Amino acid sequence: MPSLRDIRRRIRSVRNMSQVTRAMQMVAASRMRRAQQRVLASRPYSEAVRAMLGELSQQRADPSTLHPLLRTRAQRRAAYIVFTSDRGLAGALNSNVLRRATEEILRHETEPEVVTAGRKGQDFFSRRGRRLAATFIGLGERADYSDIIPVARVAIDAYTDESVDAVHLVYPRFVSTLSQTPTVAQLLPIQPLEEHGTPLEFIVEPSPEEILDALLPRYVEVQLYQALLETTASEHSARMMAMRNATENALDIAQGLTLTYNKARQAAITKEITEISTAAEALAKT
Repeated sequence: MPSLRDIRRRIRSVRNMSQVTRAMQMVAASRMRRAQQRVLASRPYSEAVRAMLGELSQQRADPSTLHPLLRTRAQRRAAYIVFTSDRGLAGALNSNVLRRATEEILRHETEPEVVTAGRKGQDFFSRRGRRLAATFIGLGERADYSDIIPVARVAIDAYTDESVDAVHLVYPRFVSTLSQTPTVAQLLPIQPLEEHGTPLEFIVEPSPEEILDALLPRYVEVQLYQALLETTASEHSARMMAMRNATENALDIAQGLTLTYNKARQAAITKEITEISTAAEALAKT
């Protein structure tokens, strides 16, 4: 049985650890609220851009000519952009996303290209010897729109050069503080929302083609930015819950150790009293 000094040392260590995890929980909670507000505010804009694409794609003067980002072709080789966090201590968030990405990659006969956005994804694929087409880190620190433009350029160039025939996103979609769902979404070729019923005719200036030339690259950037915001909100939510669980577990361990300490201390006191009583009785008989 450990000594009283060892138990006291363990209690002190566990309580110090609980203070660290509680502080990390509070930091994650403050960042989570801000990240949640941003991701919920951006979703209507992302959906509106896609709806606008659906309307403009039906207003083309020459339907036989398509923008390069709208053209579909036989998918011989695909590319996956995998969003993860840069730091750990986020529960099973990154492992769930990476497991889903691995399942999707293994479905292809031809080895897909992989682009990672986040240090955890970069480390995961590098340890397994997979060559990365590109990797980006530090995107989630500020989650600015300008930071996602290089990622969009990599995806657009790979698709327009026909080095890949499809580009997919893998990211954790923020559902609630307790739930983040690994999601796979097709980024390229762009598939606008289908309009139900008779399409409305608009007077578009200068022309639908010119507007699509300017709008489609922005659409790719918006979808990537939305995935980044979803990842950031999911990361802070998962870290807050993980740190809260760690704090509660540390306090439970400290409580159990305190009970063990009290029992050991009481046993030591009882033993000393017994020894004193036995010695007194022996002296009385002499």
